[in-house]
Amino acid sequence: MKTQVCIIGAGPAGLLLGHLLRAEGIDCVVLEQRTGDYVLSRIRAGVLERVTTGLMERLGLDGRMKQEGLLHDGFNLADGERLIRIDMAELTGQQVMVYGQTEITRDLMDACEGLSVRLARHPRRCAALQPRTDLRQP
Repeated sequence: MKTQVCIIGAGPAGLLLGHLLRAEGIDCVVLEQRTGDYVLSRIRAGVLERVTTGLMERLGLDGRMKQEGLLHDGFNLADGERLIRIDMAELTGQQVMVYGQTEITRDLMDACEGLSVRLARHPRRCAALQPRTDLRQP
């Protein structure tokens, strides 16, 4: 398997990077040791900052996120009897999106085929990768 870039791990960061590279015309493959079902079963955080939602918009992969996600201006901290409001919209001028990491991973996985991002499950090949040494530095 030949590629310009090999990304190890098909979590949201690896998949998003793969889509960003393909959008710039860079050939890449995302290698994942586990099955897609396993990756999607890992429940993680669910708050996305504006940078992430902006990247999803730029890639045109934000449809379900916009439809099902919830925009929030801030959050509350509870300390005994006190409730402390942290108004992120007021402090930063931006909202956050509540949308589960599992869902963003699903959206990125679903988009791989149509966008030529190669997602490969090769647990043993990860150890056999040979980096190219003949690349010129810009």
